[in-house]
Amino acid sequence: MAPRWQRAGQFRLWDAATGICLEVIGDRDHPDILFWGLAWSPDGNLLACGTYLHGVQVWNVTATARSGRWASRQLPTWIRRVAFSPDGTRLVGGGDDGHVYVWDAADGTQLQRLAGHHGGVTSVAWSPDGTRLASGGGSLGKGEVFVWDASTGACLYTLNEPSGSVYALAWNPGGAGLLTGGSDGRLRWWDVHSGQCIRVREAHQGIVQALKVSPDGSRLASCGNDGPIRLWDLESGHALSTLRRDRPYERLTITGIQGLTQAEIATLRALGAVQDEADEQSNRPEQAAQF
Repeated sequence: MAPRWQRAGQFRLWDAATGICLEVIGDRDHPDILFWGLAWSPDGNLLACGTYLHGVQVWNVTATARSGRWASRQLPTWIRRVAFSPDGTRLVGGGDDGHVYVWDAADGTQLQRLAGHHGGVTSVAWSPDGTRLASGGGSLGKGEVFVWDASTGACLYTLNEPSGSVYALAWNPGGAGLLTGGSDGRLRWWDVHSGQCIRVREAHQGIVQALKVSPDGSRLASCGNDGPIRLWDLESGHALSTLRRDRPYERLTITGIQGLTQAEIATLRALGAVQDEADEQSNRPEQAAQF
């Protein structure tokens, strides 16, 4: 099943194979709550979501009667990202108040409240072995990543990103490296121990919203505000492919069409239309002025 947020107080469960909506889930007692940042438990039985001013809600999606249970019901901040630990026993959330919260996934007891960020926490991720936590955010136009000892809550490493907040995080399979996606549309590869950024790639126009490493650890998927999903070779950082749903004029040929202004041509191409290079050159104003 694949979850999708619908509107305040609701989200939908979908059959990932058929695309059929299986169920609409919401909190009848709090229909105005805005859900944010969905996360599955490793066994696929629990679904957690952050909220605005209402902490984190956890749903058992395998139960016949849907009922959510709360972690920190009156938490006075916006929890934008949540993630289950690899063993499913803990749940982490990042708050707009600059704190990282860790709860017991079984009963919602708050285990830790980690402080250090200078702005809101917009991304969280567990290391593959569950011994460390990474949290990302930023303030005043600069990004920051903290790596925490998941047992003691001690800050182990700090990574500083110079050009925008960190909105997406992912660990490499070995746990020695982190990948970040920023508000500047770039992906960065980091060596956690040295704190050095070892690779930067231009990925998206606008914010990088999510990063996922493939199950075999060979590829990275990124998505951003510009719409497409991009696939990368995790080790080399080379771009592999771009996945994009068809736009309104996808593959429509406008070659040779007369009477279109440059603005209209640019709009059609942005919506998926295609134009032969020779035709494109002949329609440029500097070329037309020669005739």
